[in-house]
Order: sequence, then C-alpha cells, then structure tokens
Amino acid sequence: MTELLNNLLFIFQRLNWLSAIDILLVTLIFFGLLYSLRDTQAMVLLRGMILLVVLIVLFTSLVDLPAFSWLVTNALPALLLSIPVIFAPEIRRTLERLGRAGTIWPLAAKADVLESEQVVRAVVSASARLSARQHGALIVFQRLDSLEEYVNTGVKLNAQVTPELLLQVFYPNTPLHDGAVIIAEGKLVAAACVMPLSSSGILNRTPERQMGLRHRAALGISEVSDAVAVVVSEETGAIAVAHSGRMIRRLDPERLENILIAFFRPNRTEGPASWFERFIPSLPAKKKDE
Repeated sequence: MTELLNNLLFIFQRLNWLSAIDILLVTLIFFGLLYSLRDTQAMVLLRGMILLVVLIVLFTSLVDLPAFSWLVTNALPALLLSIPVIFAPEIRRTLERLGRAGTIWPLAAKADVLESEQVVRAVVSASARLSARQHGALIVFQRLDSLEEYVNTGVKLNAQVTPELLLQVFYPNTPLHDGAVIIAEGKLVAAACVMPLSSSGILNRTPERQMGLRHRAALGISEVSDAVAVVVSEETGAIAVAHSGRMIRRLDPERLENILIAFFRPNRTEGPASWFERFIPSLPAKKKDE
C-alpha cells in the first residue's frame, strides 16, 4: 500500500498544465467515441471486444503459454485493422456530425419563421386527428441535411402542407399511405418515401413492443441526418418524435407543437448554435418516457 501511494505521489508531482491538457484531450476523445456509440449494437460489440482483450491479457500473464502468446501478438494488428470495418456506420455518423457542426446556421427571416409555424400547426393538427382515428403516419422534416435521395424513392407532390392533405395521404389503403412524407422549405415535397431502418437497439429494450417499422424508420432517418420525424402509431394512436437517434413517445398535441417549434422557430436568430451543440445534438425539453 505504501509503495502504491508513493507511486501515485510521484505521478502527481510530475503533472503540469501541459499534462492536464493532454489528459483532458484524451478524455474528450474517449467521451466522444462512447457518446457516438451509445444505444447502438456497436456498444455491445465494443464491450465484448474489451472483455475478450482483458481475459486474454490476464490469461497470458498468469500462465506461460508461448505459442498462444505468439498467436495473440500476431493477431492484434489484424484486429486493429478490422475496427474501421466493424464500426463503419458509427464512424460515418460521427464524421457527418462533425461536418454539420462546421456549418453556419443561416439567420431566419420573419417570413420563414411564420411559414414554419404554420407548417408545424398543420402537422400537429393532422397528427392529433390521425391519433384519434389510429391511422399510422410518418412525417419527416428536412433541416440542414438534404433528404433528396429519400425524396426520389417516393412520389413528388410539392404541395402546400395542410391537415386535410396529410389526413388524405395517410388514410388506410390509399396509394400513398405506406411510407413517409417529407416536408422541406415549407412544402410537402414527396410522399410514400422509403426511410432507412434504425440499426440501434433502443426499440428492442422498450417495455412496449408495439413499435414497428414506422418507429424504426423514424429513428433510422434521425440517425443518418439531422431530420426531425413525427410518428403516429397505427396500433395505439400514440404520437412520438425522433431526432438524433432519440425518441420521445406518448406526446399530446400541445407538447408536440412545443417541441417542433423549438426546432424550427429560431432562438438561433440571435446567433449560430455552438459547435458542441451541433456535434452532440439533443431533443429540446427532453423528458424520460413514462
């Protein structure tokens, strides 16, 4: 114990402000990596890899096994080269967030703000009526990231956003009801669009198992872009919002409107969002599921 304390004291005596900055930078890098892997299947894989490495190190240090130690030593470089392949989706998502963080948010004009509020109210009104009728819906708002590749998978409309149009699009068994609608620049640009499904395990761990492809698609588009997705469950009529790989469920119309306005009504007119806020985005007024 005395030797351990002496070693710790020796380490602290050698610390200076450059060492503190060095440690802080390494800590921030590990924090960013772990944060980007949160609630994904990659986190489970990472825990498994760390456990395997720890067990191998303990095994080779406690028992003298020359052949096994040689195999582990030569296999380690191949394992390091395989990491970019294994974690390719997470690395891509992190680089996309870095790219969005370097983008300067445009200052919004008053006309754009009023138009956004009208669109939000139309979506909230339609979502409330769809929820009451238990008609499933998926409404995706484009923000900074272009969703053109997903627009091309659906039927282009370029129509004004109204509650009646959304109710008609998502009426069961109509040609456009199966898929998502995409809203961009105040217009309903396309319907019946195909969204990427989420690769995370968030929905698998929820106490409710009613969530199907619409919720997975909402999470999926929020993981690969900065879009905001509104989902109405066909089974329960519950309303949810997904953004940045997170989902808030069981929303009433008033809270849904507050959340959407928080995204599109700029407090940002006073200045661009911080780099940290864009790199690690979060839902406004975040609240745990009941």
